[in-house]
Amino acid sequence: MLRDTWVLFRHSLRATLRQKLGIVFGAVQPLLFLVLFGPIFATFGTWEVLVPGLIVQLGLMSMGLAGFGVVFDRRFGVLERLRVTPASRLALLLGRVLDNVVTMAVQTAMVLAVGFAFGMRVPFAGLAAGFVLVVVLGASLAALSYAVALTIGEQLFAPVMSTAVIPLVLLSGAFLPMSMAPGWLDALSHLSPFRYVLEALRDLFAGHYATGTVGLGVAVTVVLAAVGLTVGARVFNRETA
Repeated sequence: MLRDTWVLFRHSLRATLRQKLGIVFGAVQPLLFLVLFGPIFATFGTWEVLVPGLIVQLGLMSMGLAGFGVVFDRRFGVLERLRVTPASRLALLLGRVLDNVVTMAVQTAMVLAVGFAFGMRVPFAGLAAGFVLVVVLGASLAALSYAVALTIGEQLFAPVMSTAVIPLVLLSGAFLPMSMAPGWLDALSHLSPFRYVLEALRDLFAGHYATGTVGLGVAVTVVLAAVGLTVGARVFNRETA
């Protein structure tokens, strides 16, 4: 399985690298928010609060729509051809997810670079830990996106995922901390797991490591990864059996 995963990952990564502009444009929206909204936010907040929110937004928007790739593969018969190979069914998923994780890592680095250029300051340990947290989150979102893409009709994938992602971004507190929201909205936001991930990321960027917020965020991220990869693997096994 490891060999199959590596082969499929290299194949997917080569295809991604042939379209480098796609990686750049995938990060355009959070970069625009950072450049055009960031200076306003900085008058009453800090870059260390805004940038983690934009990274979570990037993960939800970019990895949440990762399933588009498998939609086209199914349409053009690529999945049918892979089904008759001896490749591990789990490797078919993991190879794609690893490619998506690399893409998100590059896009996250772009957002961080612009954030540092504007004056963000993050301790190295917090930056490294936050980066790992974001990568794990991206893997779980990509796997779930593939599961949804293979479960519903291809015409429904885009509207369903767009409708789901936007409220999740807003309820996570990506743009403004939910503590600033009215009580009912703040309470509603606790239903979103991404709020806990984002709050942990903000704590890490602030140099706070051994906190309950970080522990809860890490736990939620691990659970999301386990659920996402399990569901994605089961759907892939069913669709390629």
